[in-house]
Amino acid sequence: MSRIGKKAVPVPAGVTATISDRILSVTGPKGTLSIPMSDDIAYAISATEIGVNPANETKRARAFWGMQRTLVANLVTGVSDGFTKVLEITGVGYRASVQGSNLKLQLGYSHDVDFAIPEGITIKTPDQTTVEITGNDKQRVGQVAAEIRRWRKPEPYKGKGIKYRGEVIFRKEGKKK
Repeated sequence: MSRIGKKAVPVPAGVTATISDRILSVTGPKGTLSIPMSDDIAYAISATEIGVNPANETKRARAFWGMQRTLVANLVTGVSDGFTKVLEITGVGYRASVQGSNLKLQLGYSHDVDFAIPEGITIKTPDQTTVEITGNDKQRVGQVAAEIRRWRKPEPYKGKGIKYRGEVIFRKEGKKK
């Protein structure tokens, strides 16, 4: 039994869910998101919640149950609140700024890195060493954050690079004399 799957997904005010052509669509103030429905899962939509249950007692249905409930919960959260990832840049001369539809990163290379901001994603730089990535799709927000972080991953000796807020970088001791 899935402990996650047993809980129904609450639907806040201003959010509506509909099923058409085996696609579950959720609409809210931050847009519309949808996922294809699995044949092994039965979805029950009411005005205040979305229930997710296995359609049969197969091993595949029980395996999909908790994951499908989490995907539905991510849709509801995305269209009502949205998702945010915060990156912190550490290093002398490392900085970021948003210029039009590009994120300009100076990361110690001989050239600046221009990262094109994808459609549906908002990037803000409250200061030169902080990058806030916001959107309604959790997977796309995480993917954009990972692509930006890939330009200069944090290194273990001085801690320089791009890291997620709250990420712990295990530091190594340098050479000894």
